[in-house]
Parts: sequence; C-alpha cells; structure tokens
Amino acid sequence: MISKTGLTGRVIFKGDPGYDAARKNWDPHTNRFPKVFVFAQRTKDVANAIRWARINNVPIRPRSGRHALETNLSQVNGGIVIDVSEMKKIQLNRKLGTVVVESGNRVGRIVNTLARQGFLAPFGDSPSVGIGGITLGGGIGPLQRTTGLICDNLLGLEMVDAKGKVIRANKKSHSDLLWASRGGGGGNFGVYTKYKFKVRRAPQNATVFKITWPWNQFEELVKVWQRWAPFVSTKLGSELSVGPKKGGNVSMLGLYLGSKKEALRLLEPITSIGTPTKDIRLLPYTKVVKFMLAPDPVLTQKFSNQFSSGFGRRPFPDKAFKAMREFLEKAEGNTPAGFYFLNWGGAVSRVSPRATAFYWRKADYYVEWNSSWVKQSNAAKNIALARETRRKLQPYIVGSYINVPDQGIKNSGSVYYGKNYERLRRVKAKYDPKNVFNNPQSIPPAK
Repeated sequence: MISKTGLTGRVIFKGDPGYDAARKNWDPHTNRFPKVFVFAQRTKDVANAIRWARINNVPIRPRSGRHALETNLSQVNGGIVIDVSEMKKIQLNRKLGTVVVESGNRVGRIVNTLARQGFLAPFGDSPSVGIGGITLGGGIGPLQRTTGLICDNLLGLEMVDAKGKVIRANKKSHSDLLWASRGGGGGNFGVYTKYKFKVRRAPQNATVFKITWPWNQFEELVKVWQRWAPFVSTKLGSELSVGPKKGGNVSMLGLYLGSKKEALRLLEPITSIGTPTKDIRLLPYTKVVKFMLAPDPVLTQKFSNQFSSGFGRRPFPDKAFKAMREFLEKAEGNTPAGFYFLNWGGAVSRVSPRATAFYWRKADYYVEWNSSWVKQSNAAKNIALARETRRKLQPYIVGSYINVPDQGIKNSGSVYYGKNYERLRRVKAKYDPKNVFNNPQSIPPAK
C-alpha cells in the first residue's frame, strides 16, 4: 500500500473529485492514468513530491502548460504528475532588464504582462504553451531573429533534482546545468520551478501582417518564401502555413519591428506572388502580441495530431515539393493539418552550435508538418502519413526540434541534439545518474 503522507500542494489521487479535469491535456485523446497529480504551489511541494515518488518507487512526469504534443510525455500510467501550473509569479526588474518567472506561467501571460510594462519577451506560436517546457527545448518563434531563442535569454534557473534537492544554476554556479537547460529538452534533469530571463525594451509600435492565398498557389509561394524570408531584415519574423488541399489555404503571419511603410517594401517579393488577401497594420506593441498570439484554448481541442520537424539548409527541390503535395492531398480536410515554416538566421545563428544545448543554429528555415484526426480509428493511417513524409523529406532536412517530438524517430538523441548529445548525456549522469526523470525520448545518462 502506497503511503499518501509526505505530499503537499493541491493533491489529487485517482478516484478523487477533479481527477478527470487534472488528466486533460492539449491532446484530447490523452490516454494515460497517473496515480496522483500534485499541483505545486511552491518549490517545497515539488521537492516533497519527488521524495515521495522515490520512496514509493513511482515514475515521475513534470508538467507545465499541458501542451505536450504526445500523450505519454507529461503523463504516465500509475505515476505522479508534478504540475507547476499554479506557480505563476512574475517579477520584473526594470533597471536590470531581467524578469524572474515561475515555471507554471503560460507564454501568453508573461508576454502580455511584460508588454504592458514596455518590455519585449520572445514567444512561439501559441499563448497557452507553458514557459517551463518551451524554454528547455529551445523556444523558437517570430521574434527569434531579433532576440534569439527563448533559451538564449535564460540567465538562471531553479530546479529540484532527483533527490528533492533545490539547485540554483547560473553562469557562475552549476553552469553545466544552465548550458543543458538551454535547449536540452524538458523532463531530463529535474523539475524546474523558476527561470530568470533577460528582456528588452519593447518598441512603441510594430507592424503585423496576416496574408492569405488560395491553396493551389502554395508551391510558388513556398519557393519564393524559402529564398526571401531567411535573408530579409532580421527585424522581420515570418511563419508560413500551408493547410490540407481539402479546406486549406496558404497563410503568412508575422511581424516587423518597424514602420508599416518599411514593412510593405520588405514584404513586396512575396506579396507580389499569386492573389493575396492582405491585412498589414501598425499597432501599439501591447496589441501586437495579442495579434500574434491568438487564443489557443488548451482543453477544448478536438483534434489529435502527429507532428514531425526539421531544419532546412537550402530551398526545397522538386522532389521535396512532390512529397509535400502528396502529404497535403492525403491529410484530412478541414483539420489543423499541414506544413509550417519559420524563418531562421539573425540572432539565432550568431550563437555557436556548442555554446548552448540547442544545436541547429546554421539553417535557413525551420519546417514542421502534422497530420490531424478526430476519430481514433483514423490515428494509425495519419501517424503513418506524417512519418512516411519524414522519410521522403529526410534528404532535404537536418535534425528535428525536441519541442515537436516524433517518437517514430529511431536513435533520436543525435537527431534532436546533434553533436551536443554526448555532452548532454554527461550532464544527465551528473544531475540524474539513476535516470529518475525519463520518458520515451529522454536523454540516458552517460555510462
């Protein structure tokens, strides 16, 4: 019989009221049944939960924003989920240009809070993603060419290790853990409770754009985008999405940290292609972040997804477009399935691949694709479609992004972490030698 004593915070065991609500994740088909959820209110609750799990020999999963893209990463059957989402403090130091945030904050909350105070923090493509996970995996997004990745702005952290001990890491102390936490992925080294980031002054105004085209113009648009977006001003971030043939279109969402007049000039190479519908406007920065981070409710999703990703070092050749077209023709219509591209370079590429755990610095663009479905009976064919597309695109991409996990990748360590994988295994061996923090694609400790 497992003792329940020793757990603190808001504790929900299987069978307690609120258990089903605690289980819900971004993926509506979450199919794991943990023994207990601990909603930590402070760092001590995390430490107590880890100690309890060790004494009772129960597997652990940390959870921040409930946004794991796979069903078995932030939950585990018969295990303990240590959820930090109720730890939400944000402390801005205006003078030093730093902010300390607890790891339960969602990205949108941090970005909006700071924008109201005149500061700019990098973000991805969704406000509901937890800062806990996005930071550890790197944290890509439309501001990255100006600010670097989210993890590039990480100055220090607080983490509870496998013994329940609180570790504070920065450049001077536990610098190897800080290095590993800048892109080494979540769920590997411990449960993170606080981050310290450097932040920049936000501009008064910036230009945002959302431009759409009919689906059948996608090939020409992707060709032009791949030759334009990585080399345009580093103050311009651009996300290009191509939906399924049935019910989908092409859309480009982005921002330019400057005037509308200048933005129009810079966008001209792509707006002159096909028949675009344009929404381009100069907005106060507080409204810019709202425009870029449209609400993405975590618990009303109806689609399950299979994602995969990589980094492109040169434009797609015809064979890659053939694979892309086949995927978009087979993907289920009127779902969020499709391709997504993000321009690379600028501040991301100025950091050397070995300076942080995030290795894939020298690319022109990031690419991901996902198949989506509602009925569980359609899962297998959609998962196969995404993975088959990876096989076909493999010659034209390098690596993969750990925050968009694909458990179809065999020996995934060097695919996610490139030449940093062995060093990450050594850091793992130092901080978690018994591999207490593990999941299907976690980093094993070096022997």
